[in-house]
Amino acid sequence: MAPPVIGICTSLEPVRFGVWHELAAFSPYSYCQAVQRAGGLALLLAPDPRVTADPDAMLDLVDGLVLAGGVDVDPASYGQEPHPETRGWTPERDAFELALASRALERDLPLLGICRGMQVLNVARGGTLIQHLPDVVEHEDHRRTAGTFAGNDHDVALTPGSLAERAAGERLHPTKSHHHQGVDRLGEGLVVTGRALQDELPEALEDPTRRFALGVQWHPEADDTSRVVGALVEEARDYAAARS
Repeated sequence: MAPPVIGICTSLEPVRFGVWHELAAFSPYSYCQAVQRAGGLALLLAPDPRVTADPDAMLDLVDGLVLAGGVDVDPASYGQEPHPETRGWTPERDAFELALASRALERDLPLLGICRGMQVLNVARGGTLIQHLPDVVEHEDHRRTAGTFAGNDHDVALTPGSLAERAAGERLHPTKSHHHQGVDRLGEGLVVTGRALQDELPEALEDPTRRFALGVQWHPEADDTSRVVGALVEEARDYAAARS
C-alpha cells in the first residue's frame, strides 16, 4: 500500500535566501521529517484563494492534515481588536487554514493542529484566544526564550482515555513549547483533554465525535521521541485504506 499523504499548511512570510528577499510559502523541515519518520509522504500546502473558496479541491489530495505553527492568528477572525503584543498575522493564510480546518472536520479527515494550528482549530469552531498569556497567567513560562525550544519545556497532564493521551502514549507528557497566546472560549464541539501543570492552561483540544481531530499547544515535530505526529500518520493510513 502507498504511504499516506499528509498535507502540511505552510507559512507565508518574507524570507532571505542567497541574494533574494521575497515572499515565500515555506515550512520548517522538522514537520516534513516528523511525517517521514512515521512513514507518511509530506505534501506542503500553500495558501490559495481558490482552495479557501473550495477546500475539497485540496483535501481530496491528502489523507491527513497538519495545521502547523507560526505567527499569531488575526484577531478579526474571532471578533476582537489586536492586542499590542499580537502581530505578524497573514489574512490569506488565516482564511485558507480556517477553511481547510472546517471542511476537514466535516469530512472526518484526520487532522492535527500544532501550536498555532490548535488555535486555528479552536477559532474554526467559533472559539476565541487569549492574545497575550502573561496578562492572564502572570508568567512567561510558555515562551521563556523567543526563537528556541530550549528552556521552554513544561509538562502537560492529559485526560485518561482521551485521543491526546493515546497519541502521546502517556498521561503526563513533557512538551516543547513556544507560544504567547492560548485558548480562551472553547469552540463548539471541542473538549479540553490536556492542561499545563503550572497554570492549567488548555494544551490539548479534541473533537470526540471525529476519528482524529486533535490540537496540541506544543511542538511534537521538534521532539524525535514524540509519538503524536506518528499517531496522525497511522490514522491517515487507515483513512486512505478505507477510501481506496
